Amino acid sequence: MTETVDTSRRFVRVLETRPNGLVAFEFSIGWPELAVELMLPPAAFAEFCAVNRVIRLDTPPGPDPRPTGETGDTA
Repeated sequence: MTETVDTSRRFVRVLETRPNGLVAFEFSIGWPELAVELMLPPAAFAEFCAVNRVIRLDTPPGPDPRPTGETGDTA
């Protein structure tokens, strides 16, 4: 049996925003489990997502990936 793949479906999973500002992410077409890792500046990443009409697959909430002491809290 052959599985039909919808190549119009594009997926992005953000992995991290690196200290230098680049957004590290996985991009896939058709199969979300088969991806390539890419890095782009934030503005280019936003444009990439818009042009490709991606479905976001960001990881579920879990431990904060930022180093200790960088919580982003302003309080």
